[in-house]
Formats: sequence, structure tokens, C-alpha cells
Amino acid sequence: DLTAMVDLAFLLITFFIMTTTLANPKAMDMVMPDKSKKDVQLPVPETRTMTVLLGSNNKLEWYIGAPGKSAPTVDNFGKDGIRKTLIEQNKKIEETHQGPDNYMIVLVKPSDKSTYKDFVNMMDEINIAGIKSMGVVDITPIEIGLLKKDGLY
Repeated sequence: DLTAMVDLAFLLITFFIMTTTLANPKAMDMVMPDKSKKDVQLPVPETRTMTVLLGSNNKLEWYIGAPGKSAPTVDNFGKDGIRKTLIEQNKKIEETHQGPDNYMIVLVKPSDKSTYKDFVNMMDEINIAGIKSMGVVDITPIEIGLLKKDGLY
């Protein structure tokens, strides 16, 4: 009679299914400011700010400072793309700025045409490059115009 053996087998299978972790979720900690609080923003030099605009077709565009003051550069993801640029720009800012505020601030601005995968890739590139300060900001119409001009929107 195999009834007891089958019953034991199902009990063991159930036990192992309930107690086993199949995959640990991978998540990135991200702190967003409270929109209800209107804090006073301290001025930040434009030379320390890099803005990354996420466009379509896994492409992005970046510039230093304010839009229109420096020519935007079209780039892609990867070690020879935005990662290399982030590392080089961060190193340049650390060398030219003195004091405790000698780090680069990266502003990521996803567009309507960008994908969630591009956003996650950009956050990964920022973490790999060792950027200390970053923010996710809404894209402006001027920046959408920059993306359209380069065929990324």
C-alpha cells in the first residue's frame, strides 16, 4: 500500500516549497523629497551640475550647466558611453572645485519617449560611477526641444 508514502511525499514537497526562497528581490533604495514641504534651495554652481535627458531608442543626451548654455551631447549606455562621461566629469569637478562641495550633481530627466529600463540603466550607471548626489526631475519644454532637435523624442 503506497498511500502513506504518497501522503508523506506531498507533505515534504509542501514543506520545502513553503520554506524555500526562490529569488531575492533586487531593489535600489531611492529617496524622493516630500512635495508638500517647500524648503529653501541653496544655490548650486552650474559648473557642478550635469543634466541627463532620457530619450527614445535607448539614447540619452547630457549637458553641463543650464540648457542652451552648453551644447548637449548625444550618448548611449554602457562603459564607453555615459559611464565614461560621468567618471570623467566627476573627476574634473573634483579637481577644479575646492572644499567639501567638490562633487558633481546629476539631474536625471526622463521624457515621455524613454522607457523604465532606460531609467534603471541610468541609475545603475550613476551608482557604478560613484556619483554622490543625484536627483530625478521633471523635464522642461526647452529640454524636450533639445531632444527633438537631435531626433531623440
